[in-house]
Amino acid sequence: MRDQDIPPLRVAVIIGSTREGRVGEKVGRWFTELAAERDEMELAVVDLVDFDFPARYPHRATEQMREFVTEVGRADAFVVVTPEYNRSFPASLKQAIDYAYDEWQTKPVAFVSYGHGSGGLYAVEQLRSVFTELHTVTLRNGVSINLLDEAPEGRDRAAWLMLDQLGWWGLALREARAARPYVS
Repeated sequence: MRDQDIPPLRVAVIIGSTREGRVGEKVGRWFTELAAERDEMELAVVDLVDFDFPARYPHRATEQMREFVTEVGRADAFVVVTPEYNRSFPASLKQAIDYAYDEWQTKPVAFVSYGHGSGGLYAVEQLRSVFTELHTVTLRNGVSINLLDEAPEGRDRAAWLMLDQLGWWGLALREARAARPYVS
């Protein structure tokens, strides 16, 4: 239950896969429906399939790039929904992450990963390094979905724990940013 004196935590749920036939939209929908039950969080789905990013990094940012960076800047915290492709995360996600820099800093990042067998954990391990370089705080706990497992036991519990931690870090870091500017 949210303290009415504290504005809700703005959480961007970034769906990182843009492949046709992707599972990311379904996983993202499951997660946002669950997370929407939390009144202390205000969710914004940022689905990379909705952005038309250039094939090459341009000299000047495109409108779509600026729109994505604005979404990142507006958020207090992030949940990255990522598949695992060949023991890594998709290029579409890395491309989007690289469009922002300062906008990521001093914000928590949580992961909902999925894949065959490993549940996307190889992708998450690589994303942790990328987000550490961007001066974020990556959460230890996340949600890992093995697409070969028919029984989704424990997913909701894992998501609730992760959201508890995301809320704590999100509020703590938002207060810290307001009290003292971060220097990178």
